[in-house]
Amino acid sequence: MAFTRGMGGFLRRMLPECGLTAAPKSFLPLYETARSMSSSKLFIGGLSWETKDETLEAAFSSYGVVTEAKIITDRDTGRSRGFGFVSFTSDQDAEAALQAMDGRELGGRTVRVDYATERGSGFSGASGRFGAGDRGSGFLFSCSCS
Repeated sequence: MAFTRGMGGFLRRMLPECGLTAAPKSFLPLYETARSMSSSKLFIGGLSWETKDETLEAAFSSYGVVTEAKIITDRDTGRSRGFGFVSFTSDQDAEAALQAMDGRELGGRTVRVDYATERGSGFSGASGRFGAGDRGSGFLFSCSCS
């Protein structure tokens, strides 16, 4: 699953660099495969500073069994960073929540919901890290578009 998410991210980054606005038809089967292999963990962005873990869980629990709802906080101040994660017991529940909640209002703010992606890891010469930002998933690709 990490490979297909990495491929999806690669394709999204490479299309504009290659001067394309959409994936060529030959990429569609790969894209659809990657898209169908969804995750049961969602990223929730654009949260109000007052949103708590319990509020997040309550908002998403009507779409399935929530195993974890976590607001990410600043480690120094303890204040919300405006985003969080919700994990479900099944991919289908996560998909239902994503479809229903993306672009909806929560706590007075319009939230963005997407599948959570893991941070990359590894090593890259000058910066000392590879993919942590995430510019890759530990594998290299090149584009011969110019």
